[in-house]
Amino acid sequence: MFPDLSLYIPKESIPLISKWINELDISLKFVYPRNTKLGDYKYDNKKGNQITINNDLNPYATLITLTHEIAHAFVFKKYGSNHQPHGKEWEKMYKSLMLNFLTPQIFPQNILVSLSAHMIKPSASSSNDINLILSLREYDSEKSLTIDQIKLGEKFLYSGRLFVKHSYLRKRIKSLEIKSKKIYLFNPITKIEIVDCKQNIV
Repeated sequence: MFPDLSLYIPKESIPLISKWINELDISLKFVYPRNTKLGDYKYDNKKGNQITINNDLNPYATLITLTHEIAHAFVFKKYGSNHQPHGKEWEKMYKSLMLNFLTPQIFPQNILVSLSAHMIKPSASSSNDINLILSLREYDSEKSLTIDQIKLGEKFLYSGRLFVKHSYLRKRIKSLEIKSKKIYLFNPITKIEIVDCKQNIV
């Protein structure tokens, strides 16, 4: 069953997105949020083009993620598997698709600014662009806490595991997983849950 796109993306973007989905015969599903990715594209010999998108994204983040994955489908249709997943073919396709939506009728001004800068050299994941992510998060229905908002030594939960914020390393934050005693690097805007704001680990 084709999902009701009006529940997920700006209504002005629906006609074109629907056209692309029908043209490529894409099976689209909005799924329970995954920590490692916002969306996913794959081609199955029996089921054809398949796209899944996390169902907790705001409409603007959903549109960006969905367009990113649709670009993969167009590239696969044109080149098959003879290309890099996020190579020049995908980058060119993604840019051409997103240009249709870079208008104030679809995106708020602050997102337009950061998104336009992002599209100059789009990365494999929009999550790598801090300015874009921060502008998008202003429109989340539920405000979340990020690792850069807590103090060194504070404990937090990420993906069900307990960490302590350890130190800073250039553009990343070093954190210690308490169970394994291993150090992990986090993007400063990674969403986390606080365990006990008053209890620190030395």
